[in-house]
Amino acid sequence: MVVGALTGAAPAAPATVRPATPACPTALAEKATCYTGQDTNGAYYAIAVPNHWNGSLVVHAHGGPDLGDGSDPTRSLDDLGRWAVMVDQGYAWAGSSYRRGGYGTRMAAADTENVRRLFVSEFGTPKRTYVHGQSWGGDVAAKVVEEYGRKNGPYDGALLTSGVLAGGSRGYDYRVDLRVVYQYYCQNHPRPTEPQYPLWQGLRADSTMTTTGLRARLQECTGYASATQDRTALQQRNLDDILAVTKIPKRTLESHLRFATFTFRDIVWSRLGGRNPFTNEGVRYAGSHDDAALNAGVERFSADPTAVRDLSYDSDLTGKVAIPVLTLHAIDDPTAFVEHEAAYRATLQGAHRDRYLVQTFTEEHEHSQLSDSEYADSITALDTWVRTGRKPTPASVAASCATFDRTYGTGCFYDPGFHPSSYASRVLARPGGSEWPAMSAVREKAWSREAGVGIAP
Repeated sequence: MVVGALTGAAPAAPATVRPATPACPTALAEKATCYTGQDTNGAYYAIAVPNHWNGSLVVHAHGGPDLGDGSDPTRSLDDLGRWAVMVDQGYAWAGSSYRRGGYGTRMAAADTENVRRLFVSEFGTPKRTYVHGQSWGGDVAAKVVEEYGRKNGPYDGALLTSGVLAGGSRGYDYRVDLRVVYQYYCQNHPRPTEPQYPLWQGLRADSTMTTTGLRARLQECTGYASATQDRTALQQRNLDDILAVTKIPKRTLESHLRFATFTFRDIVWSRLGGRNPFTNEGVRYAGSHDDAALNAGVERFSADPTAVRDLSYDSDLTGKVAIPVLTLHAIDDPTAFVEHEAAYRATLQGAHRDRYLVQTFTEEHEHSQLSDSEYADSITALDTWVRTGRKPTPASVAASCATFDRTYGTGCFYDPGFHPSSYASRVLARPGGSEWPAMSAVREKAWSREAGVGIAP
């Protein structure tokens, strides 16, 4: 539902009860003391303090968004195990599971700030505090930087890895295109015999479809999970056309369609009161065996301006950065395309804050897990930048990675000369939109005063 103010943006006072002490994840056994608990907003969290603590803290913003009504008590412990490299490097670590599943960037940013406050209340103020965001958590962490990362504030720097940094109002356009292109070819989501609904909804609010059911429909239409020789001619043509038009890799086709189904439903029905934040009017689709037929037959729709406003206020970035930000992104990321980084740089350039940004890129092919050597290298490069004031370069970050690879042995794959193309080179632009302007502070303040602005916590 939509509320009159973005209540998730105001952190509550942290819980005051001493956190319970669980067993640490296996990777941190005998290396740290771990704590879990639940804050006053209902968000579960996990904290780790290494035996040889360097005095600084990494606050983690996880990706997703996961879908569900409440906070997941296991999520932050799982994240702690996944990012044990930070603790192994001597940093304390704190992560929130967020107070509920589903979309809500400002809500997640507030819960991330809450766990930082809780850490301070229990363990004292760290020497330095860094926020780390992964995937959609990159957007969350970037929002933390803008909301709480003022100079001489509680955060000293940010590390954004594999970040979804184009914001919600334009960052999911390629999934909008996938949703309509898929239905044009497959006609099974929904089937003609099922209740019909506009595709911008992702899925009917009362649908009982499961992820298993969605995969079955995708397989029925495209044979995506089968070997090439086992697909029918029609399945192969459908698959070829969908991939060519949307530029989505086959290995992540199902996950993108899942997002364009279930997460779109969450955004539309649970966060925006049934209003449509998406448009594909005027988009020209190309790359299929018959582009004229595709463009004549694909479903078209226009966004509700109030829905765009609310989604943009919640998740788009303004570029108001005042602390060092280092990013790490695989060039062949199949989930958050590397062009998200071009969108983020354009946003900071529009706000005249790109001096705070260093972007690094690797020749890896993954989204969720890059090299531990690179993660250790990245947090150290950020820390050195903050402590000394000497801004690193992509080349200097790449050169220092070998030191950490002697410990972790997971490889260093940097390409210091890489620069991503514009976001519009990968994702079909909506007619009438500019390349990537930063949301002005004046506009953001005006939106925050309007009745109905915001996504409910």
